[in-house]
Amino acid sequence: MSKYRKGFFPRALQQPTSPLMKARQCKHNSRNMKRSDDSEREKGRKRRRLQQELGGRKIPFLGPSARGFQQLWDSSYSGLALRKSCSLPAELHSRVQAALLTLRRKGCLLKDLVRIRDRDVFTAVSRALVGEPGHTYRYLDTRLFAIPWHSEDTEVKRQNCCDPDLRDACKALWELNTFLCSDVSQIKEGDRLAQCMKVEGETNQVEEGETESKHSEDSKNSEGGDSESRQSEEGDTESKHSEEWDIESKHSEEGGSGSKKEEGWEPEEGESSQVKPSEASVPGVSGHSEGKCTGWTTKAFSGTKTEPVGLQAQEKTVAQLKHSLSDDHTQDKGMSCSQPSSPQACTGPVKFNVTLLNYMDPAQMSHLKEEPYYGMGKMAVGWHHDENLITHSPVAVYNYSCHDDKGECSEGGSGEKSCWRIGLKVAWDIHTPGLMLPLESGDCYYMRDDLNSTHQHCVLAGETPRFSSTHRVAECSKGTLTYIQSRCQEALSNLHTDPETGSHSLVTLQPTALQHCEEIHNEVEFEWLRQYWFQGQRYARFCSWWSRPMEQLEKDWKLMETMTMLFLATVEEEGQEEEGRREMAETLLSALTDRHQQRQTWRDRCHSSLAQTLPPEEAPVDRPFWGVDDPGMPLPFDLAEIISRVESLLWRM
Repeated sequence: MSKYRKGFFPRALQQPTSPLMKARQCKHNSRNMKRSDDSEREKGRKRRRLQQELGGRKIPFLGPSARGFQQLWDSSYSGLALRKSCSLPAELHSRVQAALLTLRRKGCLLKDLVRIRDRDVFTAVSRALVGEPGHTYRYLDTRLFAIPWHSEDTEVKRQNCCDPDLRDACKALWELNTFLCSDVSQIKEGDRLAQCMKVEGETNQVEEGETESKHSEDSKNSEGGDSESRQSEEGDTESKHSEEWDIESKHSEEGGSGSKKEEGWEPEEGESSQVKPSEASVPGVSGHSEGKCTGWTTKAFSGTKTEPVGLQAQEKTVAQLKHSLSDDHTQDKGMSCSQPSSPQACTGPVKFNVTLLNYMDPAQMSHLKEEPYYGMGKMAVGWHHDENLITHSPVAVYNYSCHDDKGECSEGGSGEKSCWRIGLKVAWDIHTPGLMLPLESGDCYYMRDDLNSTHQHCVLAGETPRFSSTHRVAECSKGTLTYIQSRCQEALSNLHTDPETGSHSLVTLQPTALQHCEEIHNEVEFEWLRQYWFQGQRYARFCSWWSRPMEQLEKDWKLMETMTMLFLATVEEEGQEEEGRREMAETLLSALTDRHQQRQTWRDRCHSSLAQTLPPEEAPVDRPFWGVDDPGMPLPFDLAEIISRVESLLWRM
């Protein structure tokens, strides 16, 4: 045993040779693949049923100038609220926009190498996470580690972890977060829209083409649901496992040429929506002075071509749109949910704990996918739910557009394509029209109650680069530094260290306790250490806040390697009660097999052709990793030979 404990393993034994181990791995992989395949088949079946029901026709959608827009918003999208830019403090705009440009200038916004359907793919959107110290946000099998916002009311250790410019930028985002927390909490039931109005002045309105809610026969053959083409990226399909009828992109890994095209569904050939800013006079709201922006109101955009539509007429308009689809096709009761569900807000005051910053430059996104179901236009971000959130917690998004990388501000622009928009749809529903909302630079929109879980949203590309700061109540029960540190202490409480000799021993040999320790061991390695280092040196380059905590986590993890070595020695020790020994051996074998397989997966990801295209400071680091002759490690990196020994032991029992 001594030579194995020191890490001296023959190279010939580093590959799995045991037939039992191979069979176990095949069974494990087959089980995972079967679950994945079953899920994909089920989603594909539902998708095909809805596409068959749709019959190749485009689903209508409404924009601000369309009849029935307000009624549709109230009835089917009541969790959405918009605050116009002019109702936010000018000083806040200035500080936040300067902060976003600072982060962009310093290179903090980077594309993530995420995992989708067992394949790595780059996001089209460049990102950074800012938030509460020690918080993380997990999406698409990727854990982002927050750069702390340096708030005035929160004690942030390692105050000098960032340079002054970056610290000021993070503080500005904290100020925005504080404003949004207060603002979204003040929205009362029935509020739908905060709109900048002038009593005698003018305001920008969005003018929709007739193609918006048109059921063109030309679009019947344009549905690309069963054909494939090339596309740049998955478009931030965050809800990889969500049960939606959105067609998710497929991805292929390109070689080292640097081009990163992936397979996707063929763009729609139908007409896309176009929006034009135009001038219109809008009646003021009592209680507000002339020329000033209002607060929250219950009014939505009013049309520019028609007189205000009464509620009765609006209801008729939306009913006709639904009727035009549902009359000719049999409605699937299990997939249609056009009626709004009861609002269920998270309890207590809203406290966003992170903001996920996004930067999108349409000039650098050459393979934007056409929105396939409504004909809304080019998508910068595909249909998705925001994931890893507290149930029914709101999401607040600050939208900022600029002309170029120099950060010259865009005030809306006059071209049709200059306007960024968001699209919303009811999940698994082809009978409720979609909703399209244009965004000007500085606008904020809120998704409240259960909107994020019952609906999907997408981002429709404008012409200029765009930042978004998406403030969330991330579900962090297993995603904070405090959490994982406490887990380490749980595991290490089963390790006794002799104060005189420094030798180690296990406190208890109860199988349940040993299993608990091994689960924590794997969690620290694969959910924290390898997630952190897979993203290269990006965190240490900009902010040193995570450096010391990750060093300590690695020290704790190394002690857990020692605990596994002691566990192995106990299992292999002769003379123990066979039943208890067998239970321990099975527990150990399960933990080691999982660890071995995950290490191989992470190694493959770190050395993939896509990973090799990244510059050295961003390239994944295969850490922790050690060679066979490393005397400082109690166990080898490659666990194949140890797994074979435990399997052989079980065979003999």
